[in-house]
Amino acid sequence: MKKVVRGFYAVAYSVKLCRPSVICAYPITPQTEIVENLAQMYADGELENCEYITAESEFGAASILVGASAAGARVFTATCSQGLILMSEILFNAAGLRLPIVLVNTNRALSAPLSIWNDHQDFMVLRDAGIIQVHVENNQEVHDMIPQAYKIAEDKKVLLPFMICMDGFKLTHAYEPIDLLEQETVDSFLPPYKPEYYLTTKKPIAMGCYAPPPFYMEFRVAMQNAMLRAKEIMRKVFREWAEVSGRDWGEHLAVDYPNSRIMVVAMGSIVAPLRKVVKELRSEGLDVGLVKIRTYRPFPVEDVQKELGSSEKIIVLDRSVSFGYEGPLSIDLKAALFGRSVEFYSYIVGLGGRDTSKDFLASIIRNVAHNKEKPGWAFKGYKEFEEVIP
Repeated sequence: MKKVVRGFYAVAYSVKLCRPSVICAYPITPQTEIVENLAQMYADGELENCEYITAESEFGAASILVGASAAGARVFTATCSQGLILMSEILFNAAGLRLPIVLVNTNRALSAPLSIWNDHQDFMVLRDAGIIQVHVENNQEVHDMIPQAYKIAEDKKVLLPFMICMDGFKLTHAYEPIDLLEQETVDSFLPPYKPEYYLTTKKPIAMGCYAPPPFYMEFRVAMQNAMLRAKEIMRKVFREWAEVSGRDWGEHLAVDYPNSRIMVVAMGSIVAPLRKVVKELRSEGLDVGLVKIRTYRPFPVEDVQKELGSSEKIIVLDRSVSFGYEGPLSIDLKAALFGRSVEFYSYIVGLGGRDTSKDFLASIIRNVAHNKEKPGWAFKGYKEFEEVIP
């Protein structure tokens, strides 16, 4: 059923079809209407066998979901920015407890100064938490990703939280024609959640116990192994979804014009205008391609090496900063391609919702192609200013 809806609804409708047992959230811009839609569905009786809980804070919401997931429930939440940071203490626990919580993060800049607009700084804080992260380009992709997230996270070889990252405002507030999934399709793809380990009086277990030095490290090794196993499980689920839905979003990466001399790498909604820019530049004779990073954690090292290892120049467009170094995506790509003969042009763009127009993106690529830039990293698209605090 195709319908023109906002990104909020595309998320909420897909969550409903996955039959969660517990939904708990605290509203924060630009996530708010996701949980408002779910609350309305709950009030209208559309969420069967589900408890919808309004928490007093994001910390409270994450805490409630940890308890519910530990008791064997399929759970969901959504948040972003300061809300995600407030959740962070609990989400680290959720990963360590091996709880398959699914959440949607509507990527938003962090304070201070206060900004409600989109960039990628918030989820980067949790890139090393043991949480799977997948980034979507548009609202159809996020709609399709939610059943896949549950299937991957709940796999007994994974059992880790799963964060779907969608760009706030750029996607959440946008109207798009969405091919809404049918309940029968989701039911045939996503089986009911039957956890092997959960809190019950019938078979008592302990979770999150005190771990002194002789035991703690083994838990972290187990998390790393689960994250690495997730790579192939995700690949399998992505392929299965392409067959079931007829929509193939790629696997860990999606590539336009492979084996090009210049490759542009990005993730999130900026990929859509980049795709058009790259096509136009190719018509001008530039040998340029595009790599969309879908899976950010676990980082797809082997895929990156395969698709980018033969490139001469790589342009990385980050929308966050690892302060004191450069863009996080660029750091990861350089590590994956260490020892390869390739020039890196690492640019940080679009912070705090700053516009990244097609002309702006095209100028960056042209300058690199025509050797008007030197390899290295830089902020692009900001106004020169005199710092008040030297």
